[in-house]
Amino acid sequence: MHPFIVLVYRDMRKDYEKLFTNLDPKKPPRGLFDRIILAIKQEQELRHTKRLLFGFLSLLLISLVVTPISGVMLVSQIENSGISYFISTAISDLGTFFVLWQDFSLAIVESLPIGGIMAFLLSLAVSVFTLRLFLHKKRLLLGYLKQNFA
Repeated sequence: MHPFIVLVYRDMRKDYEKLFTNLDPKKPPRGLFDRIILAIKQEQELRHTKRLLFGFLSLLLISLVVTPISGVMLVSQIENSGISYFISTAISDLGTFFVLWQDFSLAIVESLPIGGIMAFLLSLAVSVFTLRLFLHKKRLLLGYLKQNFA
């Protein structure tokens, strides 16, 4: 005979008539459902806070890396465009500037590095917006950090 079968046979109960007498289901403790629902909601909030934290941090990191790069790009485009010559001429000879202000303003607008300005302003706006949202949701994020890393 197989050893497992012998073990089971040896440990079987001798009083078979009492085997199925206690079939009443046990009552769950009071408040169990509320505790389960509360635990599920806390887990959902924790998951939402994790996503929010990693979203903010990644967006903030990307925007803080891109902002200086776009600033350097903007400065080099301004130096290469010659807009400083137009502005210095307008300031040094105000009489000529007031007579030909329309031509000066059109020349300045034509020489503006629009791409560099837009890239810099966009990266700066994303940085400020992300920082503002991060500070607005600071209580949630700090609670998550305290709970998980403290």
